[in-house]
Amino acid sequence: MASFTYTARAAGSAPVTGTLEAPSRREAVRQLLARGLQPTVVAEVGAAPMVKVRRSGHGEGGYDRGQRLPFLESLAELVEGGLSAGEAVRLLAARLQEPKLRGLCAGLWTRLGEGQTLSRAMAAYPGVFDTQTVNLISASEATGNLHEVLQRLIQHFHEQRELRRQLVAAMVYPVFICLLAFGVMLIFLFFLLPKLQGLLASLGGKLPLTTRLMVDASHLALRFGPFIVVGLAIAGAALWQWRQSPAGKKAIDALLLRIPITRDIVLRTAILNFTHTLAVLLENGVTTSDALRLTERAVDNELVRASLRECTDRVLEGSALSASLARTGFFPPLLTDRLAVGEQTGHLAPGLRSIARTYQAELSRRLQALTKLISGVVLGAAFGFVALLAYAIVAAMMQVSASFRL
Repeated sequence: MASFTYTARAAGSAPVTGTLEAPSRREAVRQLLARGLQPTVVAEVGAAPMVKVRRSGHGEGGYDRGQRLPFLESLAELVEGGLSAGEAVRLLAARLQEPKLRGLCAGLWTRLGEGQTLSRAMAAYPGVFDTQTVNLISASEATGNLHEVLQRLIQHFHEQRELRRQLVAAMVYPVFICLLAFGVMLIFLFFLLPKLQGLLASLGGKLPLTTRLMVDASHLALRFGPFIVVGLAIAGAALWQWRQSPAGKKAIDALLLRIPITRDIVLRTAILNFTHTLAVLLENGVTTSDALRLTERAVDNELVRASLRECTDRVLEGSALSASLARTGFFPPLLTDRLAVGEQTGHLAPGLRSIARTYQAELSRRLQALTKLISGVVLGAAFGFVALLAYAIVAAMMQVSASFRL
């Protein structure tokens, strides 16, 4: 029987230290968890320092963001039922049916059994848990409000997923209309036009100008179309690759801020992510400086992110958050005024949540309006092409009929 010294924390209390007897480190951790204590350090008395080894069974490879929200929801349900975080993870590793999620829980339980905290165990899986999530879990371990933090994280990720769903749904109908118009053009080029051309050639007569232009355009499309498609595909792949580079991302992000329509959507999305993420971090005990540094990463646009980085530096130098955000030029005066009121009254996090709700509703309305605009333009172009095609066919028929009368 070996002796182990430990440092552990019970919910809502200060850390405690002590010594216990157990046959192994894993058993020592289990004894602490059974007492309702969350161990932070468990070390064998007189043992040599542990050497970190690379795990082959439960490494971070193969896991992604898809396991994050299901894990947090399952963990929150068990913690709400009264289980400690360690026991909840152990139960999930044994009971879950989904292979990847069960493997993730098994890997976390292995690290917890070695005496690591839940936040440190989660930090070993950066492909699943981002830095913000790990820091919030770490803050909850220090304050003993794990369940509350889990609920806020779950709500935050649900709202982010809903925003992405709205963005995708806003583009479904315009893309469908574009594909439909492209299909009409293909039917005209490959089926209708050859038959029409053969019919008019057999009847004789001179074709009108509109019909000749359509025929010549179709010939050019059939001759050079494959090369154009291949060229566009290569150009698109090259642009995407360039977009992944720091210089390319910065240039494209700057271009998006110069176009009025995209600027409005980009800025509203950035403000929504900034205010929502900062509110979650502040509500869970993260310091303002750390919260601002973490919130920068929630903004995708490089120029806006750089302005927020300068804003954080000014806040660390003693400036007010509202005044620092106003100097970026990206945050409207009404928003900074609302933040200033929150700072003066000591209700900054609720004020940020209120702003996030406002911008989420406004962004949804703007996306719907943009969807209607794009759909209208595409539908107009498609109907215009069909009308031009119908006119060319009718004009050709009338020209041929006139040649018969003559």
